[in-house]
Amino acid sequence: MTLSWNEIKDRALKFSKEWEGTTNEEADAKPFLVEFFNVFGISSKRVSTFEHRVKKLDDKDGYIDLLWKGTILIEMKSRGKNLDKAYQQAKDYTHGLKQHELPKYILISDFENFRLYDLEEDKTVDFKLNDLVNNVQHFGYILGYQKKVYKEQDPANIKAAELMGKLHDRLEEIGYTGHPLEVYLVRILFCLFAEDTTIFEKQQFQDYIEQRTNIDGSDLAAKLQELFQVLNTPKESRFKNLDEQLADFPYVNGKLFEEILPMASFDSNMRQALLNCCYIDWSKISPAIFGSMFQSVMNPKERRNLGAHYTSETNILKLIKPLFLDDLWKEFESIKDNKNKLPEFHKKLSTLKFLDPACGCGNFLVITYRELRLLEFEVLKALNKSGQTFLDVSQILWINVDQFSGIEYEEFPARIAEVAMWLIDHQMNMLVSSEFGQYFIRLPLKKSANIVHANALRTDWSTIVSKNDLSYIIGNPPFIGHQLRNQQQIEDLELIFNDNKRAGRLDYVAAWYIKSAQFIQGTKIKVAFVSTNSIVQGEQTGILWGQMFNQFNVKIHFAHRTFNWKNEAKGNAAVHCVIVGYANFDIPFKRLFIYDEINGEPYEITTKNISPYLTEGREIIIESRSSAIHPFPEMAKGSQPTDGGNLILIKEEKDELISKNLKLQDYIKRYLGAYDLLNNNERYCLWFTDVSPELLREFLKIDTLKQKLENVRKMRLESPTPSVKKDSERPFLFTQIRQPQANYLVVPETSSSNRKYIPIAYLDKNIVASNSLQIINSSSLYLFGVLQSKQHNSWIVNIAGRLKNDIRYTPNVYHTFPFPDNPNDKQVKTIETAAQNVLDTRLQFPESSLADLYDPLTMPPALVKAHNELDKAVDLAYRPQAFTSEANRMVFLFELYEKYTADLFTKEKPKKIKKLNKN
Repeated sequence: MTLSWNEIKDRALKFSKEWEGTTNEEADAKPFLVEFFNVFGISSKRVSTFEHRVKKLDDKDGYIDLLWKGTILIEMKSRGKNLDKAYQQAKDYTHGLKQHELPKYILISDFENFRLYDLEEDKTVDFKLNDLVNNVQHFGYILGYQKKVYKEQDPANIKAAELMGKLHDRLEEIGYTGHPLEVYLVRILFCLFAEDTTIFEKQQFQDYIEQRTNIDGSDLAAKLQELFQVLNTPKESRFKNLDEQLADFPYVNGKLFEEILPMASFDSNMRQALLNCCYIDWSKISPAIFGSMFQSVMNPKERRNLGAHYTSETNILKLIKPLFLDDLWKEFESIKDNKNKLPEFHKKLSTLKFLDPACGCGNFLVITYRELRLLEFEVLKALNKSGQTFLDVSQILWINVDQFSGIEYEEFPARIAEVAMWLIDHQMNMLVSSEFGQYFIRLPLKKSANIVHANALRTDWSTIVSKNDLSYIIGNPPFIGHQLRNQQQIEDLELIFNDNKRAGRLDYVAAWYIKSAQFIQGTKIKVAFVSTNSIVQGEQTGILWGQMFNQFNVKIHFAHRTFNWKNEAKGNAAVHCVIVGYANFDIPFKRLFIYDEINGEPYEITTKNISPYLTEGREIIIESRSSAIHPFPEMAKGSQPTDGGNLILIKEEKDELISKNLKLQDYIKRYLGAYDLLNNNERYCLWFTDVSPELLREFLKIDTLKQKLENVRKMRLESPTPSVKKDSERPFLFTQIRQPQANYLVVPETSSSNRKYIPIAYLDKNIVASNSLQIINSSSLYLFGVLQSKQHNSWIVNIAGRLKNDIRYTPNVYHTFPFPDNPNDKQVKTIETAAQNVLDTRLQFPESSLADLYDPLTMPPALVKAHNELDKAVDLAYRPQAFTSEANRMVFLFELYEKYTADLFTKEKPKKIKKLNKN
């Protein structure tokens, strides 16, 4: 029976008085230590061994006065003996111990003086016997009271998950699989946590396995089955002749041990694998982190990237703090000295209800529950400033796990989430017990988080939690791009979006946005989701947020702009995410978190409104359009070969073909895609747009050329696209030909977001642009200057879509871009001059590619200066006032876009513009 601190202190006083002043020798160590452990309510039977024999470094036998394996080593000396020598002797003993037996603490005593060494924290505490009463808290580790600080990728978390993975593999190898295996492992997980966090006695589960099962593992399955039954049976209903060690286990309930599972089977290696799990200190494992790691060990494909998929506490706090936690703490700080308002605030906390409709292993629920309990803890301390303990701690803990609900598609993580909530609840109870001097444990488990195994998109959320009771919806729904959805997910999306045909372009996560927006209608429920940043960029923004704003009247309350969602796990792929918080009602001020560096920390601005692109400003949707809102030529993709690579040549292939027929040199053109443009990569293409039939027949006498065209024909015939199949009749031509007849501008379709500017270039009409380049049939120097400016780049960053974090430039970005409103001749001339200077400066570095020139780490100072001058010229064409930030630019550009699209823009004849200098 675990004691309260007050009871422990009473026993400590009694113990000190009984032993104070006595003359003691080392022979008195055993009775002294038996009574010492009794101070903490720990029976000597629970302590592993007295006079434990070990081999010292000199290969001689040594005897440890007391060893509690994995916990504490105690060395007693006669009164007045040198404690420094005793400590060295104790350290020498540890060399003869196995890894899992190594203690975390060493206690040295001569019956009068105590010296406690914390080997993990490298701290030492000294006190006298008569002062034990004031030092009992230093022994909280044996009761599970110590506070834990969890690191997001602590090696202990990974090691624990790996050990569980080995046990999982061995059980699966013998044929114990599926649902029974999952439940079996969840039960073992609970027992491992329980024995290190005071739900069970210290090492109670480990001792049961070591002392009650055969070393060959032959009876382990039966013994575990018996234990599970005991844990599911109230003490008063158990057999009267039950094994004493089994009878000591508490009644758990909570339905965790209710289901009767098929009998497993163990051998000696499997028994050792389970014991290796026991040797981990599970009090150091975070339920929030371990849940996802534990899930990943079940999937061999994910195990090599163990830890890559869990949601870190840092990222969870980015969501819950602005959603509700910051406001709750602010409210608490304002009333913490008001004894009348504190109970009312405490009651408010106990009525909050949360739903995570894609909860996985419960990471969001666990961290949210922990933070709410920590706030309650401060409320209780404020109510108890006098230092008096509450009569019954159970009556003052009002927050419970049943305030939390979740929906999870897979059964195993759903069960993990349920257990994780019990475990974090217990850890919080231990914190309260330590503070208020009463041991409190919620056993048997009577309440649990409501975790439902279901498809959230096909479930009525009101059957899980009433919208009248619900306060917040949180989580990070699946990160699945629109091109990666399976058939089930496609049908889910169609169900949510009804007949919206454009919904097929959306990422899977968008369905949770619409489902939640429907659910919160007419309520004060607030929602916040972590999502891939694609839902606030490019085409998806208009499709999703047009419906969110117009149909459901949603208002964005806070947002984190794009940041790198990653952990420290080996092989972990970064995901570029945003967080969006919203509701069906408005608030006067919104919070916007902006990242100057995608891997850095954000700074916060307060604004009256947040746009769907997560910028300051009104709820403007940039709709897709094929025609431009400005008077400049339209943009299109370059020419597309659809050839399986057969019409494209490297230099050696080009030279070989020309050597066989010199006439081919007029029909082989320089060919550039985005990569070629940026990296000076040399490629060519067969370009037979104006070849005569006779000459083509002559070329086909070249076997290699004939084979290439035959490959194109076959490849196109196999295409499911009718137009491509028809183009098999003309294998010598590109399927889509858009080559300008005059010199033209190109923009790479994809470009690194690390670049301050997307490199835009001028191409000769004889260079063929591939479909990975966007082309503008113009050689306008003014047009080049505006497109190559910071102003245009700000538009790109906010409007363009992404491939990972690379920018995807589409014609719609260009067609919707608001050019300066009727610039005067001087402004046009200044931009043209600055644009030509950028081109001339590039030519100063003939050996450098555009990738070299526009890498932020290698961009030449002369080119930086040229761009700064161009930026200034373009900015002044928009307005005389300087733009102080990107957010400032976007507010202006959105307003200009509104003006142009509201037909307030009067098209005038374009100003006279110079052609680009070909130098």
